[in-house]
Amino acid sequence: MHEYSDKVIRHFKNPKNVGTIEDASGVGEIGDPTCGDFLRVFIKVEGDVVIDVKYQIRGCPAAISCASAMTELAIGKGLDDAMMLTEDDIVTALDGLPEFKLHCSALGAAGLQKAIIDYFERYVHGKKT
Repeated sequence: MHEYSDKVIRHFKNPKNVGTIEDASGVGEIGDPTCGDFLRVFIKVEGDVVIDVKYQIRGCPAAISCASAMTELAIGKGLDDAMMLTEDDIVTALDGLPEFKLHCSALGAAGLQKAIIDYFERYVHGKKT
């Protein structure tokens, strides 16, 4: 049996920041075709700072834990720092993941990046209304 860290278990049993942001500054969606996980990330930005992150997820316990940890890492970060959040940052925050679940951390990082890109397209580049 593969062991999960106490942090992974805590995030799965009590996920942080689940939900939506009605007036989100950016929204990112990503799916993983290898396992069927799907993540939608909502961000709220003030100035250049991510002040809130929420998410909706359909996925395994590791994916839920990664999304939850991602929100805690991203809230309060500047947009540049949040954009640079990596899979390794998420795995480290969770005290590790079994190797066969590392792809779940990629889902969290990529979902956040897509939400930030959406924010820039909407508000900085003016491509969306």
